[in-house]
Order: sequence, then C-alpha cells, then structure tokens
Amino acid sequence: MTATVPGRTARWVAGARPRTLPASLVPVAVGAAAARPVPTLWGRLALCAVVALALQVGANYANDYADGVRGTDERRVGPIRLVASGLATPSMVRAAALASFATAAAAGVWLAALTSWWLIAVGAAALAAGWGYTGGPRPYGYLGFGEPFVFVFFGLVATAGTTYCLRLQVTALSLLAGAAMGFFSCALLNANNLRDIDGDALAGKRTAAVRLGRPRADQLYVALVVAAFASSIACG
Repeated sequence: MTATVPGRTARWVAGARPRTLPASLVPVAVGAAAARPVPTLWGRLALCAVVALALQVGANYANDYADGVRGTDERRVGPIRLVASGLATPSMVRAAALASFATAAAAGVWLAALTSWWLIAVGAAALAAGWGYTGGPRPYGYLGFGEPFVFVFFGLVATAGTTYCLRLQVTALSLLAGAAMGFFSCALLNANNLRDIDGDALAGKRTAAVRLGRPRADQLYVALVVAAFASSIACG
C-alpha cells in the first residue's frame, strides 16, 4: 500500500509538530495565573503567547532542517520530517524556521516596548537556543544538553517571563511554577529521545538518553515527572 502524501498545507502543519505546541502555551497560561491578582492585560498576554508559540514552531522547523541535512532523521520514527521525507527542500524548511523566529522577535520587541527593554536580551538568548539545539557547528542537542536548555527556556523563562510582563516583577511563585513547567517539558523531551534512542545513537546524536542508556534514561524520565508534580504541589 502506498502511503498518502500530505497536501501542501497539511505537510507544513505536520512539520510544525502541533502535538508539541501545548508545551509552549501552557507555561504562558501558568505564568498568567501566577501573576494574579493583577488584572489580566490581554494584549501583553497575547504577545507572550505569540512569542512562545512562534519560538517553538521555529525550533521545530530548525530541528527538522538541521537533522535533515545532517542525515539524523533517516532512521527517525514519530512525527513527519519534511527534509528527510523529501516533502520540502532544506532551504524551504530553513526559511520557515527563520520566518517563525522573526515573528517571535517582532512580538518580543513589541512586548519589550510595553514592559522593559531588557527583555530583548532574554529574547535573543531564546532565539539562539532555539536554533542552536540542532543547528550550528556544535549543536547542544547533539551533546546531551537539551534538557537544561528546555528547563530554562520552556520552564523558567516562559512562565516567570509571562508573570513579569503582567506584573513587572518576577515572583517566587512564578519561579516555582516555572520549575514545574520546566520539569514537564524536560520529561517530554526525554520521552521523545527515548523513542529515538537507537536512531540517534547510529547517527551520532548523543542526547542525554543516548549518553545514559535506556535503563538510566527511563529512570531520568520518572525523576523528571516526579519533580514536575512535586513542584506543582508546592505551588499550592
């Protein structure tokens, strides 16, 4: 049976990996909740959501591009890969990643103008982290450092950053909630890396799961989930 080739729009939606996108939006919602009782500033909150979502979509496309040109995705299972499957050229996927990052940057500058200009430095670091996960000469995702960066940017920065944009201060609650979100995001990344452990090892992608081996990587996943729920309970 011949596999059905997704249409032009469907392939780009699939390449953005929509099932992973709640990992960027949930920390924003949690950060907004941690900002209470300040009245919700819907414009700022919407911009926070755009920044987080565009950053993750950009990182997903950048990952597709970089892993595709490196040949890492040749043995990949799971969500569709645009470059490896031949559904899009590397230059097209790179352009999609850069367009997504540009969207995040534009929303971030707007948000900084409404709050504080130092947020631009935070945003620049987030953009660099999104590209550097699998892109560049020494991608940190290939060295086993994906989880620390995910913890910082998809946990602490996304959550406490949202609280800051609404309250103009970072609170202890937002940091604790950010840690919970970070642990959940790390668990998600670790689960994906466990799924891909055999292919990554063959391709030379030394994720934390590859470095630890499956038994200890399984234990890391359990520890991350436990830490996530413990941090969530502590927020109450």
